[in-house]
Amino acid sequence: MKALIDIPKDVNQTLHIVKIQNDLRNKAEAISLVVKAYEKDHMEPELRPDFVEKIRKGEKKKGIKFKNVDELRKRHS
Repeated sequence: MKALIDIPKDVNQTLHIVKIQNDLRNKAEAISLVVKAYEKDHMEPELRPDFVEKIRKGEKKKGIKFKNVDELRKRHS
């Protein structure tokens, strides 16, 4: 996706530093790096795209049916 955005001067300087420190080709890559770091460090696991994908894959798997909790406990004890 392409977007034209106005970035404050101080944020632009920070992106430039991130770009240089991480040997990135452009500021778009720097923005992606910063957003991914934010996602990893600050987002709840339930909101992370990789978590959602993992849950969706798990929903497709066939589960084991139990008649009651005791049956489940016997199987996993």
